[in-house]
Amino acid sequence: MVQSRRATPSKATADSATADSGGTRILKKYPNRRLYDTETSSYITLADVKKMVLTGQDFVVRDAKTGDDLTRSILLQIILEEETGGVPMFSTQMLAQIIRFYGDAMQGMMGSYLEKNLQTFTDIQTRLTEQSKGLYDPKVMSPELWTQFLNGQAPVVQGLMGNYLEQSKQLFVQMQEQMAKQAETLFPGVPGFTPPKR
Repeated sequence: MVQSRRATPSKATADSATADSGGTRILKKYPNRRLYDTETSSYITLADVKKMVLTGQDFVVRDAKTGDDLTRSILLQIILEEETGGVPMFSTQMLAQIIRFYGDAMQGMMGSYLEKNLQTFTDIQTRLTEQSKGLYDPKVMSPELWTQFLNGQAPVVQGLMGNYLEQSKQLFVQMQEQMAKQAETLFPGVPGFTPPKR
C-alpha cells in the first residue's frame, strides 16, 4: 500500500492553482526526487505514475523549481524499472540499434515510424480484445467455446499481422519518398535522389 504525506493547506492551494483546466493532472518533481500530485495533495511513487499510465490518465510532470517538463524522463524511468525488474521487452541488440539512430539523419523519421507502428499494433490488440469480450464471462465460457474461438482466431490473427506488416512497409516507403523529395529540393540536379518505385 502506498503511503502518502499530506501537504500543508497553503502549499496544496498553490499547487492546485497550477493545474490545467483541461483535466491534465499536474505532478511536481522536487530536488529530493519525490513526486507530488497536485490533485490529491500528496506525494506519490513511480508505481502510482505507472498506474496513471495504465488507466489512461493525462498528466504532466514539472520540475517544482524551474517548471520544466520532466514527463519523458519519468516515463523513461518507468520503462527502465520494467526492463530491469521483470521480463524485458527490448533485446540488447534492439536497444543498441535504437541508440545508433540518435544523432543520425533518420532519427526524426524513425521516431515517427516506430510511433505509427506501435499505434497500429495497439489497434490490432484492441480489435482482438473486443472480439474476445464474451469469453471472459464464466457463465458463457466453456472449453469448447474457447477452442472454437482460438481456431477461428488463427486466420484472423494472421490476416491482422499481415495487414500490420504491409502498413509498416508502406510507412517505410513513404518515409523514403519524403526523404527523396527533400533531397531533390535541397540538391536539385544531383543524380541518385529519386523516390523509390512501388
